[in-house]
Amino acid sequence: MNYLHRFKVVPGSKAKLWKIDPSSHPGHKNHKSALEEIDHYQQKLRELQELLCAERKHSLLICLQALDTGGKDGVINHVLGAMNPQGCRVAAFKEPSAEELAHDFLWRVHKVAPANGEVVIFNRSHYEDVLVVRVHKLVPKEVWSRRYDQINAFEKELVAHDTQILKFYLHISRDEQLKRFKQRLDDPAKQWKISEADYKERAFWDDYMAAYEEAISRCSTEYAPWFIIPADHKWFRDLAIARIVVEHLESMKMKYPKPTIDIDHIRREYHAAKRI
Repeated sequence: MNYLHRFKVVPGSKAKLWKIDPSSHPGHKNHKSALEEIDHYQQKLRELQELLCAERKHSLLICLQALDTGGKDGVINHVLGAMNPQGCRVAAFKEPSAEELAHDFLWRVHKVAPANGEVVIFNRSHYEDVLVVRVHKLVPKEVWSRRYDQINAFEKELVAHDTQILKFYLHISRDEQLKRFKQRLDDPAKQWKISEADYKERAFWDDYMAAYEEAISRCSTEYAPWFIIPADHKWFRDLAIARIVVEHLESMKMKYPKPTIDIDHIRREYHAAKRI
């Protein structure tokens, strides 16, 4: 089975995170056994992104969601970093600014959506408005509960304008999150990432699981599917996402555009120049 189907949340089904082992790495014994495959899919990513950029008929939006330490930055660095930065950019969504709060919740998202030929990665995304907003009761239930349908309509509109959408939830365990917090405490290069809020948010773990399950269940569609990626092992997380992106891009059957110049004429000019 390809990874597009193995980790995809079937539209209309109920996402049950407790049934998925965050430490699983199906198909590989360990990191060493996966190195060759990881290199292969990184190379394929570079090739397919170049083709997407050359064809300029489609764009690709990749949404990354996870709890703290889930690995969003790691995916961007190790997997999507394989792409040419000239055709790829990252948009991060933090606490809304005053200007953003003066508009509807999707306003700040729509304006950074990808153009034709471009790949855009959302580090967090519009789903924050049915996740943290719900868990911390930042708006009434009647407000955030309407947003699932609004998100689906928004994504459908993007797809209608040739944007491909892949959404990944990086699924880590409570124990793995605590382990990664400890690594940050011990590593001076990572201590700047630590905040008291990180630990306080652990008290809301079950609330976040419920919020994620509903968001994924209600918003995994054929045109914008969700994928739940076991993410306790960083190497497998990176491999799974790279492979899914590659498989999706290959399914698009992209082709290089025909040249807009007379190639035979240019060849004759080249050979004439060599004789001079």
